[in-house]
Amino acid sequence: MENTERLIRTWIATEKEEEVKEIVAEISADRTNFVNVVKGLGEYLTADEEDLRRKGVEFLSLILASLPTEKVNKQSTRVLSTFYCGKLEDFGTVIPALKGIQTLVKLPTCSALEVQSILRSMFSHVRVKGLVQSVRFVVFSILDSLVANHREVLQAMGKEFLDGYVGLADGEKDPRILILAFAIARVILIEFDIRERIETLFNITFCYFPITFRPPPNDPYGISADDLRNALRGCLSATPYFGPLAIPVFLEKLLAGTRVSKRDTLETMGICLPVYGSALAQAEGRKLWNSLKLEIFQPTDTANQEEALRTTQILVKTIYEADKSAENDTDIKGLARDACEECISILKEPEKSQANAAAKVLCAFMSTTPSVAKYTISQAIPHLVKLFHSPDEAGNRGPILTVLSEFIITARDSSSKLSSQPARTDDDMEIESTVPPLLPYKDSVLGVLTVGLKTASSRRPALAGLQGMVTSENLLNDAELTFVVHNVNEIMEAAADDPDGTSAVLDLLSTVSNINARIVEEQALPLLFSSIPDVPPARDAIQERVKILDALSALEALCIQAQLFETMVIRLTTKLDLICVPNSTTIEELELYAAYAHWILTTVVKTLQKKIDKDHPDVAKYIDRLVPKLFNLLVSAAFTVSDETRVATDHRLVKKAGELVTLVVQTLPLERQESYAALLYDALLGGNIKPISEGQQKIASDKKLLVLSDSAPIVQKNLLALFTAVIISLRKEVQPVVSDLNAFLDNLVQWSLTRAESAFQRDAALELLASILNKHADSLEDFLDHLLSSFWDREIRDIEVAPQRRRNAIKAWSWASKALLIRNHPIASQFIDKLFEVFHDETIGWDAARIVGEVAAPDDVLTKKHHAVIRILYAQKFLNSVLPKITTSAKDSRVPREQTASLVALTSLIKSIPKPTYQHELQALIPLLIRGLELPDTDIRLNIIDTFLVAAEGDSPEHCLITGHAPTLVDLMLKNSNMTEMPSLRVRISALKFLQKLPSIVRYDILHPSKPFVMKELGKALDDPKRVVRKEAVDARASWFAYHGST
Repeated sequence: MENTERLIRTWIATEKEEEVKEIVAEISADRTNFVNVVKGLGEYLTADEEDLRRKGVEFLSLILASLPTEKVNKQSTRVLSTFYCGKLEDFGTVIPALKGIQTLVKLPTCSALEVQSILRSMFSHVRVKGLVQSVRFVVFSILDSLVANHREVLQAMGKEFLDGYVGLADGEKDPRILILAFAIARVILIEFDIRERIETLFNITFCYFPITFRPPPNDPYGISADDLRNALRGCLSATPYFGPLAIPVFLEKLLAGTRVSKRDTLETMGICLPVYGSALAQAEGRKLWNSLKLEIFQPTDTANQEEALRTTQILVKTIYEADKSAENDTDIKGLARDACEECISILKEPEKSQANAAAKVLCAFMSTTPSVAKYTISQAIPHLVKLFHSPDEAGNRGPILTVLSEFIITARDSSSKLSSQPARTDDDMEIESTVPPLLPYKDSVLGVLTVGLKTASSRRPALAGLQGMVTSENLLNDAELTFVVHNVNEIMEAAADDPDGTSAVLDLLSTVSNINARIVEEQALPLLFSSIPDVPPARDAIQERVKILDALSALEALCIQAQLFETMVIRLTTKLDLICVPNSTTIEELELYAAYAHWILTTVVKTLQKKIDKDHPDVAKYIDRLVPKLFNLLVSAAFTVSDETRVATDHRLVKKAGELVTLVVQTLPLERQESYAALLYDALLGGNIKPISEGQQKIASDKKLLVLSDSAPIVQKNLLALFTAVIISLRKEVQPVVSDLNAFLDNLVQWSLTRAESAFQRDAALELLASILNKHADSLEDFLDHLLSSFWDREIRDIEVAPQRRRNAIKAWSWASKALLIRNHPIASQFIDKLFEVFHDETIGWDAARIVGEVAAPDDVLTKKHHAVIRILYAQKFLNSVLPKITTSAKDSRVPREQTASLVALTSLIKSIPKPTYQHELQALIPLLIRGLELPDTDIRLNIIDTFLVAAEGDSPEHCLITGHAPTLVDLMLKNSNMTEMPSLRVRISALKFLQKLPSIVRYDILHPSKPFVMKELGKALDDPKRVVRKEAVDARASWFAYHGST
């Protein structure tokens, strides 16, 4: 007891938390008890000084809040309840007493007697309006706990509790407390008998509607206007008793509110009306419709109009949903009928602005109840069909069909909500079959839409309507779909001049193909294939070329479905045979035929890519049905001639065919890739082409395709790209079928240097090298050692070697470095470090510097879809290793040539990697990048300017990385935007874009002195001979003209 009294005296003097913890520990260990604490506090609890009484009650409340609940029994709870209720009468101890009660009401030992006593004392003695926010929050926390844990006791108190709660809650304005108060009020409104206090509760809740709260900046509680709004709506929609009182308030707010408050009112009405009930909705329906009608036909903005339509839907649904007897009727009475007739009357003039709003209302009705939907359709569809056929409305057929198409789409979307009629299976089991709401009118509607197709002004809405009908479940049968496709075919050529119309036609045909591909195959595809001739049009036959390209684009869009794609492959490969086989007598004819074949191959490639994106399972089968035909076509042409005098020998066709082969092979399962790879390597190294080549062209059995041979003609060497296209798409588990892989890659590198006759052939060899090295590096130690030692010294470092050969060798080095780098191979760093050794070289120094930057850049060969081995964060690790070397060298002026090469490497590196990778280093790199803008290479300048543009995204005048360098950048960008100093069009455009960006990211006081000079210099760019440059100059000048002190 003495220790307890000592701790109490100490706390009264110091109010430190340690004494509270110590007493709680004493009580928990049964070394003292709660009674001793109360005895020890006796003199303070009854002291004459208000401050001592407050401290005494507060200390008791702190002990109670920290004690384990099992240490407070029922008798203690009763005593404490009486004690705290008494202290509520003392104004000086109200606050600590409330804190004690807050803990007390959460205890399981708090009984109904204590709850009633506490509430009566609070209602009698607590004056909430005189308390600060934190104490008021305690009051509402007590009420929240009581509502949650002692609801039956509160319900038994009846009007006494309701009146007391109203007295406490009335006039509260703090957002944090209101969130709690609204939650309490919702429970009261739902679960308490409030019939005698409806108006009182209505007044203390609806007084907050609509919410106009704006949270203060940096609000620590994070309470938003939407939080309050949603909590209040929970109260307003808690009871149907509010309905008669709420409707006049809603109508008033709709009539005189702001745009925001109107939207809030509409959203709240949508939540409340179903709760208020059908009877009230019927009684007040016309008043509500008259107010909603204004927001629909004379909207303040689109959002309010859409919300008013949703509210109208809810109103109609609330009125008619309870009337189940009318579900199968096509006639209704009341508000929906009157509103529908009103809108139909407006639609008699479909070209007027209000017709669009009337159509939206009717469409909204179609998504309400089955009875309203059927009645709306029965009135609107015949009316629009009749209006379409009226001679007086011939000029308004476009607007009529626009409205009709909206009805069709809405009917489709709402069909699942309509009533279902029973259907029976063979086992006499009843199932549900959705009856399309348009079914009774489909013949007349289909006739109107097909007529509308014939006229350009009504074609688009007609196509939209047909799309809606085709996508409506169980509406059109196969014969009717065939009729639709037939009519669309007739206008396909007429719609070619209208891109949107063409797109709509293709969308419609694609939809039909997903339902029944046979119809499109028989009706639409023959027309498209007939537009693709067997020979290319003349160079000056523009219209014929456009027609062919349109047909190919249509095939690309339509032939994604498996059956149609197979048909397209058969027909287009036949075309390729006809185009590529005949010899061309002139270079001009050769170009025309090659371009035509390229169009066809591109179409197949694009379509195949779409199928892969959609994970179509039929792609893999074209390893047998398409790939052999391509090999046959290209190989037979390469055997026939020794130079590029035949269409199929054009290297651009070989490249495009390679893209197609890659797409097919990358989708094959591992087992099929392994079997195909064995045949492919046999053809590449042994010349046995027959197993992978099958088609119309005959290849003699004794012919051997030796692509890598010294004596192979150029057209056969070009075919290495086709083999590369297959190998780069193989999985890493597929082993190269060669006797010695190290020797094979060594020969491949030498072939690229000595026997490749074009950049196309060299690229094919190096891409093949990179793919194999990336996937099988662990078994290629000898080859890697050879590259690092003899190859580097003999082919790259030796200055006696011809410059072009050194450049080709360093390109091979870059591909090998990239293959190792992206898989984080330990030896990759040695390959990169070697490049720094030749930065001083006059011939290849800049080439090596560019490679240092570009080696981490993504490419089209070493990718995940090609099953390359790519480790995460490889670019970040690479940046961390090379950036310090580059920046150190770039700052070292003792060796000017290496310094310049380092600037080249830096610009290339920044261009190659994503901004987040280097963003943390950007501040230190800016001075180096600025120096790079003075290098003569236009590509380097372009890279730097583009880097600044990317870096500027997200910057603001308050947080801008380039603020300290802005005047210098302005001068350099003006020089690079002037045609007399910068011949590169791309550099001039990028410089002007950056100049336009500067005023939005740099403070006005920094660039204010430069503004007159910038305006003058930009005037020169306005005279640039290139229109695109002049456009950027106009935008930049406008940005600087609007640049002022508030920026």
